[in-house]
Amino acid sequence: MFASYLIGLREGLEATLVVSVLVALLVKSDRRDRLPLVWAGVGAALVLSVAFGALLTFTVARLEYRQQELFEAITSLLATAFVTWMIFWMRRASRTLSGELRARLSEALEVGAAAVVVMAFLAVAREGLETALLFFASVQGATTTAVPLIGISLGLLTAVALGWAIYRSAMRINLTRFFTWTGLLLILVATGIFKYGVHDLQEAGVLPGLSAYAFDISGVMAADSWYGALLAGLFNITPQPTVLETVAWIAYAVPTLALFLRPRRSRPAAAPTAPSTDSAASPVPPASRNPQTSSTDPQPAG
Repeated sequence: MFASYLIGLREGLEATLVVSVLVALLVKSDRRDRLPLVWAGVGAALVLSVAFGALLTFTVARLEYRQQELFEAITSLLATAFVTWMIFWMRRASRTLSGELRARLSEALEVGAAAVVVMAFLAVAREGLETALLFFASVQGATTTAVPLIGISLGLLTAVALGWAIYRSAMRINLTRFFTWTGLLLILVATGIFKYGVHDLQEAGVLPGLSAYAFDISGVMAADSWYGALLAGLFNITPQPTVLETVAWIAYAVPTLALFLRPRRSRPAAAPTAPSTDSAASPVPPASRNPQTSSTDPQPAG
C-alpha cells in the first residue's frame, strides 16, 4: 500500500504544483476569465488517465497466459523508463518550474483560449498517464485486493491537499528536499518493477533461467509474513528470486542511485573585478575605517 501511496503522492503533487502555478499566475495577472479553460484541460487529462488505466486492465484480462505475461513485462519496462526519466527531470527542474510555466502561460495567452486548455491538458495528462502506467506495473502480482487502489487514492488526495495549502501559502515545504527523498524511494520502487518485468519475460519464455534461483531465504523471510508482503509490495524483494532477476535488480539500482546521489555541479563563481587605479590610489575615508561599521548593515536610501 505504501508503494501505491508514494506513487500517488509524488505524481499527484507534480501535477498539483503545475495547476497551482497556472492558477496563481492567472489570478495575479488579473486573468480569472481564463481559469475555466485551465480546469477544462485538467478535467480532460483526468478522463484520459482513467481511460488509459481501464484500457490496460481490460487488455491484460483478454490475453492468454503467455501474452499476458509479455504484456505485463512490456508495461513494467515502460513504467521503469518513465519513472526514471521523471525522477531525474524533476530533480533538475524543481527550482525553475515556476519560471518555465510563467513563460509558457504567457505564450499560451497570446495565442488564444485553446492554447491555455492544451497547456493545462498536457501538463496534467503527462503525469496522469505516467501514474496509470506506473500503478498498473507496480501492483502486478502483488495483491488482488483493493489495498493498492486505496493507497494511490490516499496519495492523490494528500497531493491535492498539499498543493492547495502551498497555493494558499498556508505552509512552506522544501520542494527540492521533498523530491530528493521521494525520488530515492521511487528508484527502489522502480527497481522492483524492473525486476518484475524481467520475471515476466522469463514467465513468457522470452528469457531463460526461470528455475535458476540466486538464493532462497524463504526460511528467514516467509512470503506470507507481514514483512515479506511489505518488501514484496514495496520493492519486489522476494525470498526466492532467479539469477537474472537479481542481476537486473542490481544492474538498475546501483548506477541509478549513484547518478541520483551525485552532487550537482555548482556554477563557477564570477572572478572579482580588479579595482581601478584611481580607487586604489585614493585614500580610504575615515568613516570606512570605523570598526563599528559592518559590511552587512543595510545602507540608507539616498
